Amino acid sequence: MPVRAPRILAVASAVDLDFRYGCTPAWWQLWKGLYEAGADLVVTPYRGRPVESPWWRTASNPTYREGESYAALRGGLARLKGDRYLRRIEESPEDSAFDKLTRETIWKVVTPRWRRHLDRLVERERPDAVLVFTVPMAHFRGIPEYLRERHGVPVVFYDGDVPMSLPEYGGMDTGFNYYHGADPSEYDLVLSNSEGGLDRLHELGARRAEAVLWAADPEFFRPLPVEKDSDVFFYGYGDKFRREWMAALVGEPSRRDPRIDFALGGRDFRGDVGRAREIGDVPFNAFARAISAARVNLNVTRRAHATVDGSSTCRPFELASAGAAIVSNPHAGLERWFEPGSELLVVDDADGALDAYRALLDDPAEAEAMGARARERVLDEHTYAHRARQVLRLLGLEAAVPV
Repeated sequence: MPVRAPRILAVASAVDLDFRYGCTPAWWQLWKGLYEAGADLVVTPYRGRPVESPWWRTASNPTYREGESYAALRGGLARLKGDRYLRRIEESPEDSAFDKLTRETIWKVVTPRWRRHLDRLVERERPDAVLVFTVPMAHFRGIPEYLRERHGVPVVFYDGDVPMSLPEYGGMDTGFNYYHGADPSEYDLVLSNSEGGLDRLHELGARRAEAVLWAADPEFFRPLPVEKDSDVFFYGYGDKFRREWMAALVGEPSRRDPRIDFALGGRDFRGDVGRAREIGDVPFNAFARAISAARVNLNVTRRAHATVDGSSTCRPFELASAGAAIVSNPHAGLERWFEPGSELLVVDDADGALDAYRALLDDPAEAEAMGARARERVLDEHTYAHRARQVLRLLGLEAAVPV
């Protein structure tokens, strides 16, 4: 029987890397993995413009102007408060009047346009599944049921930021609270980066929830022969939910041993970073080079991910794939992905961090060997080729689709 490639319509929070959304570079790698696994992928962005690549086709964003206008409004309100973002508290942020008004407006203006847009796309592309990647779930209220009933296509939600995205944490200051006003039961399947978050997703209404961990593309994240320009390097999108660990792994050690050069990439570090020098954003195409240019790389996981068991983040997989000597704060479940003491070091406080830095900096051969072991673990278990095959299995699309 003739067969064709499994076809997936992906609705992405963004495709443009300029937005600095934490998940977007990971989606690029996963979509590349899906392409290499034989899938035909069409990507339509919820924020920003579509970006073509060798690995997927694109469709337009029907609410580009509305999205940019709303982002400008939030930015203006933040500046009136003397800040870059409209910030939320770190525990159980309220569903504010502004949040509710925003949702009501989106349901009246944005949601109907996306329903029409996806209706036309599904009619044209005839996908085997629709995957929604970290678009605020409440904004698509009613759309999954509509597409399933009209076209018989399964609709899957992929939340790459559990548990941070859950109502009790409310997500980052740059975005929405996904689950206020949402109904996860509309989706045939909810995919999550967190093993420990699956029960909570079921409590919120998900009929079926499965964990797919983050990973790395070893062709991009690889050791590079560059000159070292820092001793200890951390890159991240701010320090919310990890301020105490930034103080323990960066602030205090940098003051106690001025001989160690600490460098921070990224922005919005509002807590104690001691004597560390801030180098600003690192373009994604330079990230693997920045990792290789450091003698030691830090994995400082936010409190929500670190304490909910098996909540993966991109960073340890990317660092390991690049052959970095990794020092990490405690992270529940990390030992299932990498072997502490052999493939990375886990420290409990500033004393342990300083001991780890000194040991690795004094023995660069062992630091390199530890990084090599971590990369081998990624190649064996944690590439996006592994994750792409898992996603296709969960969608029932691992085999070619009969024409």
